[in-house]
Amino acid sequence: MDTEQLAEPNPSPSNCPAWTPEGNSLKKGALKRTPFSMCKKVHSSFKSPLQVTEIAKLSPEEEVAELERTRGKLDAEIAQLEAEGYRVEELERHIDKLHEYNDIKDIGQSLLGRLAALRGTTTRDLYSHFGLDLED
Repeated sequence: MDTEQLAEPNPSPSNCPAWTPEGNSLKKGALKRTPFSMCKKVHSSFKSPLQVTEIAKLSPEEEVAELERTRGKLDAEIAQLEAEGYRVEELERHIDKLHEYNDIKDIGQSLLGRLAALRGTTTRDLYSHFGLDLED
C-alpha cells in the first residue's frame, strides 16, 4: 500500500485516490481496510503508540544512572507506604480479590447478554428487570 500519495494536506474526492472502490489507486482485489475514507491519516503507515523517551537517547552509562535514580525514588515510596502501615502481602491479596471480582463480573455480563438474546431484549432491560444498577 503506497501511503506517500495520501499525504496531501486536504483530502477531497478529487485528490484522495482511495475515496471510492473504483479509484485508480486500488488494484483489483486489493481493497483497503477503509476504502471510503477521505482522511489522510487512515491509510498512513503504522505508528507505535509507545513514545520514545529521553532515556532511549542517553548513553548506556547515563541510562543506568537514570534507572538507579528511578529505583531510589520507588524504594523511597515503598518505604513511605510501609511506614504508613501498608504491607506487600496485603496489596497482593487485594489485587487477587480485584481479579476475582472482575472475572465474576465478566461471567455475569456474559450470562446477561445470553439471556437478553434468548428473550429478544436488551441487557439494559434485564438490569432493570433484576433490580441492578447500570453501574454494577
